[in-house]
Amino acid sequence: MFLTAAYDVGMPSFGIAPERRRKAGGPTGLVPARADRIIRALSWWWASAPLLLFAPAIAYAMGLPDVRREVGWVFGLLALLTAALAPTAGLVAAQIGDRREARGRFLIMAAVSSVSILFFLFFGVLFPECPEGYYC
Repeated sequence: MFLTAAYDVGMPSFGIAPERRRKAGGPTGLVPARADRIIRALSWWWASAPLLLFAPAIAYAMGLPDVRREVGWVFGLLALLTAALAPTAGLVAAQIGDRREARGRFLIMAAVSSVSILFFLFFGVLFPECPEGYYC
């Protein structure tokens, strides 16, 4: 009698918490699992930016100096694009998928990326240190 009364009221019995349920589809009809996979992939894509940035230095340390000289700029450009595009695309995916936690995570990613990009632009492009005897 007690268990059926607790069950009818909707209270959990024996310490079992009720399940959290999601909507079947967001405002655009995106399946929750698909939105979660897209958000996870964009998070990993953003996390790969430092590896892309340091790939030429790693190749140089492994004894491949030609990689750094010939295509090092490509890795830098890819790291810059990854740092800028992944949080932007993630914010869009989180908004469409109606994922509040993911939106916060991508906002933090965007802040970290923008600080890193501004640091690179200020010290790498606008305010470089020139060796003695050279004009920058």
